[in-house]
Amino acid sequence: MSKTLLEFKNLVTEFHTEGTVVTAVDNVSFTLNRGETIGIVGESGSGKSVTSLSAMRLVPNPPGRIANGEILFHQKDGSVVDLVSISEKEMRAFRGNELAMIFQEPMTSLNPVFTCGDQVVEAILLHQNISKSEAKKRTIKLFEEVQLPDPERIFSTYPHQISGGQKQRVMIAMAMSCKPSVLVADEPTTALDVTVQKTILELMQNLQKEHDMGIMFITHDLGVIAELADKVVVMYKGKIVEQGNVWDIFKNPQHPYTKGLLACRPPLDKRYKFLPTVSDFMHVDDKGEIIQNNITVDEFTKDLVVPARDRKKTHDALYAQEPLLQIKNLKTHFPIRNGFFGGITGHVKAVDDISFDVYPGETLGLVGESGCGKTTTGRTILMLEEPTAGQMLYKGSDIATFNEDELRAFRKEVQIIFQDPYSSLNPRMTIGNAIMEPMQVHGILTNDKERKKRVEELLERVSLSKIHFNRYPHEFSGGQRQRIGIARALAVNPKFIICDESVSALDVSVQAQVLNLLNELKEEFGLTYIFISHDLSVVKYMSDRMVVMQGGKIEEMGDADKIYAESKTSYTQKLISAIPEGKLEDIKKHLESKGIKVD
Repeated sequence: MSKTLLEFKNLVTEFHTEGTVVTAVDNVSFTLNRGETIGIVGESGSGKSVTSLSAMRLVPNPPGRIANGEILFHQKDGSVVDLVSISEKEMRAFRGNELAMIFQEPMTSLNPVFTCGDQVVEAILLHQNISKSEAKKRTIKLFEEVQLPDPERIFSTYPHQISGGQKQRVMIAMAMSCKPSVLVADEPTTALDVTVQKTILELMQNLQKEHDMGIMFITHDLGVIAELADKVVVMYKGKIVEQGNVWDIFKNPQHPYTKGLLACRPPLDKRYKFLPTVSDFMHVDDKGEIIQNNITVDEFTKDLVVPARDRKKTHDALYAQEPLLQIKNLKTHFPIRNGFFGGITGHVKAVDDISFDVYPGETLGLVGESGCGKTTTGRTILMLEEPTAGQMLYKGSDIATFNEDELRAFRKEVQIIFQDPYSSLNPRMTIGNAIMEPMQVHGILTNDKERKKRVEELLERVSLSKIHFNRYPHEFSGGQRQRIGIARALAVNPKFIICDESVSALDVSVQAQVLNLLNELKEEFGLTYIFISHDLSVVKYMSDRMVVMQGGKIEEMGDADKIYAESKTSYTQKLISAIPEGKLEDIKKHLESKGIKVD
């Protein structure tokens, strides 16, 4: 049997839109072997997802088409099939059977009107000549393999009734249902907690060993690639800029774009003044040519480290002040209603007796897995959720007792940046008007002409342009929309901003830019932040102090660097150990477990 599984040869995939041709994949060539994982890395728009959709022949036509090249699939009997040239009917025999795909967002991939079990059964019956009862047995066995709790119950549940991590496992079970030779995983862990991500990655590695699969793993996070991949393909604007084995790419990256991607992840063992970005290692001139700075990652980052004594001096001044916000024994419980008359049968204790202070000019990090209560805490402080008990004192006054006018004045001072900027922007309103609206509500400046000028200044401050004023939210990328959310929060001149998972779905390079921007704005406007995230590495980088939450309670609280270095609880240690750091010793261990020796 051939060791080679899938060969991409000079692949070109184009999209024809409004008289222009966009080349999303430009002359891409690489090879995937049996039992091997290739990590395809790049920012949004680099062409990595379109490469995987081309392999599955799922590029929407029109407007897209594979314009050139071959995708050769080597079958177990030794024959070779070009997946580009076969008919759609012939491709259906391969798709789902020999080549399976896990998509980025499982909720949009699963049908909401069918149970999870029925959807996997359908995939099995489509490709295998077995009875429905046999397919059900196989599905429950697959649910056990992917470590879903109570597989028989999950079989009968609908997608909305289970968590994000569980939905992703159902997708993996569906992808594995016909024992494919190639598994294409497109950003399968992007918005998941680090602990769930770690479990999913381990699961994929175990299934690969068991079935000798080839995996194409697409991500923007090089830390994930380090712990999973054997080879790395780095893509930029549709082209491969660098490829090689994972050890060489991490130990000695050659292309400035790869260096930028490696450098912009927040480090856990030190603290930087600011995060490097791709533009620190390269920029593109007017002709589209890449101009590179010939500097290594270590050379660039050695001057960025903040000495511990400087940090202590800052903190001594910070914590000598009176707290700006005091949370005392806060509880937020949600009623569980059942039965025909909707009687209350119990409560979900989302926030359960927590206390902490926030000081002027501080960034306090709230970290924990989904469901730990961190977002509900932020929403309760803003009175977007009703507190059940406890006190929330802002400048000494209890927020829960504010009347309508006092609450409006408070919300002018305390703003929120939401997790999903697209759903928090009105799709029918231009972004200029969306930023101007809170200024009109709070009577900031005397007329709309002055307000428009202020909005244009804010757009430029968050690295957008005043020409964007009349554009709509759908015309922007995720990172740009997050900047619009930041500009809108700043429009009312707040003193305090709650950032709720505001970078969780962004590429690492865009994430670094947004985190740097938030820190610059904090200095410039004298802001105080509560920074909420499930990503402990991001929270540690941003925060002065950190609050670790689990099950609505505080597990641990203290200096962010100290918690990382000397965490007191097993839960915090579990969160830290689950972070993919991309260290060379981890890569070496991973490769040697596969029998690959490195220098």
